[in-house]
Amino acid sequence: MKQVPQKYYDLMQELQEVDFVIVELALYLNTHPNDQEAIQQYNAFIQMRNNVKNQFEKEFGALTSFGSSYSKYPWDWKEAPWPWQV
Repeated sequence: MKQVPQKYYDLMQELQEVDFVIVELALYLNTHPNDQEAIQQYNAFIQMRNNVKNQFEKEFGALTSFGSSYSKYPWDWKEAPWPWQV
């Protein structure tokens, strides 16, 4: 398998941490839909996630092939390792 640099793992961990916070905030907001501060935090973490995702994909390629990630030329989805392989 192709070796990846430490930055790959660092960005992947950051993405997972941000995703965890987003899920927790979403669960909280399901029962507290009028908490404006939590909504602001949720939106801030969504923006943070987009930034980390964009940085990851710019350096290492698409995270998914389901229409939420742009492709570079040439098509590089076939290049391993995929995020779930590391």
